[in-house]
Amino acid sequence: MPELLANYPLTSTAYHELLDADGQVRPHWRRLFKRLERSSPAQMRQRQELLVRQIQENGVTYNVYADPKGTDRPWELDLLPNLLSAEEWQPIAAGVAQRARLLNAVLADLYGEQQLLAEGLLPSELVYGHPNFLWPCQGVRPPGGIYLHSYAVDLARDLDGRWHVLADRTQAPSGAGYALENRQIVSRALPELYRDLRVQYLAGYFRTLQETLIRQAPSDGETPLVVLLTPGRFNETYFEHLYLARQLGFPLVEGHDLTVRDATLYLKTLGGLKRVHAVLRRLDDDYCDPLELRTDSALGVPGLLDAVRRGRVLVANALGSGVLESPGLLGFLPEVGRRLLGEDLLLPTLETSWCSQGQLLGKSREDLAGLVIKPAFPSQSFEPLFGHALEDGALLALRKRLLAHPHVYVAQRMARLSLAPVWQGDGEVGELQSRAIGMRVFAVAGSDGSYWVMPGGLTRVASAADAEVVSMQRGGASKDTWVLADLPVVGEPLRPRTLGVRELIRQDPYLPSRVVENLYWFGRYGERCDDGARLLRVVLSRYVDADGDEQALQTALQLAQAVGLVPRGAEPLEQRLLAALLDDEWPSSISANLRRLHWTAAQVRGRLSRENWHAVLELHRDAQALDPTRTDLGEALEFLNRLLMSLAALSGFALDDMTRDDGWRFLMIGRRIERVQFYAEAIAGFLEGGAAWDPVALEWLLELGNSTITYRSRYLASPQLIPVLDLLLLHEQNPHSLRFQLQALERSLGRLHQDFGAPQELVLSGLIGRLLAFDLGTLENPLFGNESLDEVLAGLAGLLREIALNVGLVSDRLGLRYFAHVDDVSQQTVST
Repeated sequence: MPELLANYPLTSTAYHELLDADGQVRPHWRRLFKRLERSSPAQMRQRQELLVRQIQENGVTYNVYADPKGTDRPWELDLLPNLLSAEEWQPIAAGVAQRARLLNAVLADLYGEQQLLAEGLLPSELVYGHPNFLWPCQGVRPPGGIYLHSYAVDLARDLDGRWHVLADRTQAPSGAGYALENRQIVSRALPELYRDLRVQYLAGYFRTLQETLIRQAPSDGETPLVVLLTPGRFNETYFEHLYLARQLGFPLVEGHDLTVRDATLYLKTLGGLKRVHAVLRRLDDDYCDPLELRTDSALGVPGLLDAVRRGRVLVANALGSGVLESPGLLGFLPEVGRRLLGEDLLLPTLETSWCSQGQLLGKSREDLAGLVIKPAFPSQSFEPLFGHALEDGALLALRKRLLAHPHVYVAQRMARLSLAPVWQGDGEVGELQSRAIGMRVFAVAGSDGSYWVMPGGLTRVASAADAEVVSMQRGGASKDTWVLADLPVVGEPLRPRTLGVRELIRQDPYLPSRVVENLYWFGRYGERCDDGARLLRVVLSRYVDADGDEQALQTALQLAQAVGLVPRGAEPLEQRLLAALLDDEWPSSISANLRRLHWTAAQVRGRLSRENWHAVLELHRDAQALDPTRTDLGEALEFLNRLLMSLAALSGFALDDMTRDDGWRFLMIGRRIERVQFYAEAIAGFLEGGAAWDPVALEWLLELGNSTITYRSRYLASPQLIPVLDLLLLHEQNPHSLRFQLQALERSLGRLHQDFGAPQELVLSGLIGRLLAFDLGTLENPLFGNESLDEVLAGLAGLLREIALNVGLVSDRLGLRYFAHVDDVSQQTVST
């Protein structure tokens, strides 16, 4: 036996994907195995590191509920693909396509004539008792008679080497996007092998889905708009929703991005309502319409079902298709297939029985040991029970429950999952080990109703060598699935459509108001984090510096407390300074604002470049890595220095990395509003603090305004009030001056006035005029007119606070007009 297989566990109790019964490498695995033999542990480790790095850089996540890694748990992917020969793939593909046709026909009958129920081929209790059988959908026929636009089936290879069906996924099948991402990552880690093995492409699945939805959408002569409906970023497969939206070219929307008017579905965009002709949903059936279905949910779109019923919009998959996911139906499908298709099923189902049929009533406890007991309905919230893992007392109790309430249970023979090789590398040593696998295969409906099966799929890997369940939610991993071709693969099954000059788009016509609002707040929170970090660094650096000026520290601390950054109270100052940085419960802390920044970024992740999103993640992780109970002020100051550098990079992404579309404009408006408010309040507080003439205090004010270098290069003198105020308030070329930001904000709002017909914000022009009218020369004289210098400074501080207040009011009006659509102008825009 080769050295690579020295510790490989070859057992007779399961089918081995890599080895035959004699321990020899199977023919279609030999080329991969030889490549592994020629690779050193260092080379394999390098490939594994490349794979992990790609997952991190691409932001590939799978959110496991209650996982300590949070909502950004990295996707688990094994380096070695699972291989299937062309010969063994053909019957799998044919069986999956047949099964998709059958289930589509079953849905047509259940929501149509219901002959299967009338003839007793399907039990009415299993259908009507399922929460995803939707009575309001009765009689609704989708365009082209296609109920299942996408279908997935979970397969397992039994000891005899045959693939068996474990479960059907008909509601909103997940995993196809992960399969494509797996392919792109693994093919880059093993490029020569991928080319040499003639691996069949996956892209045809996505092209077919895209084409079918566009062609079947009830467009009434309009260019069809298809959207991908997601429940939001907390869904475990949210990354896939983003990924699919990009691959398919569909806007990613949430329920409150959509509205129904006159039985027509619309997308709420920045420029008004845009009709939606088709929805690819990743939302469960009963959540889709809180008006007619689940009334306790806010995830869906009120009135959606009425729009579907009237043929005004296509929803894929059809609402109510989740009823076929009941495991109790599996045992009835062979006879149903003969009735509807006149054919025997090509893919056998693992022996499954609905317990209400009575087959289990005579079974002994020993018989139950070889079964897995599952809930017949999703409302029965219990994990599958493995009979062999139960003690005698538990088995007896289970048998009593089955006898008492048989209709809520399904019994399935326990599958002996096949084993596939995984690479285990540890330092300088690497070896092959085996793990149990299952495979999810995907089919997509063509516009003619036929089904095309993705050549490959998502292979899921058990988390441990002795694990009997393959589940991503239980910490499992995945593999890329390579279906090998007999002949060289020439090109993609489907080519993307050609775009000409007429198809050029300079502005996103389907930019949801929600996305714009989150970009706006992404800009505000980014600036808020920067402002707070600069002010806290000013205070911390002067507190830590033993030779620092006590008066400068007190004025800076007084300002930090006045703007709400540092808590007031009887606690020691050091404790309050750390709270300003790390206390999530303090609403103005740096940590709390970084959390809000991460939240808003996650809401617009599809609009950010990979590098931009990665920078946000790094900020979030660095903040989480700090332990509030162990961090001292020196570490806090060092963190603030790193944080400001990272925030500067984030600002650079906004200026240089993003297309200057409407979303970017609102992001920049958000940044400018936040900066104007902070600077106006901060300088006003400084002027009122009694240290306006103190050079040391003026030094930190320049630092706060990020203008120290400019001042030093222009004035070979210590900081003085008049030139400092000129630089921070009136300088037209300093991007950190109040004048610069106000004028830039005025231009941006003027552009909105031009593009959307919104009322012009004339209040800004008046405020800018009053600011520019302030004469710094009044500060040269001890007495100007009847006013003292203190009164002049107080008047200037009052003007600055008025500027901050009015800019806040401008922000409120923007929210009402463009995000909530409740003012007069928005109502007119929406009605067009």
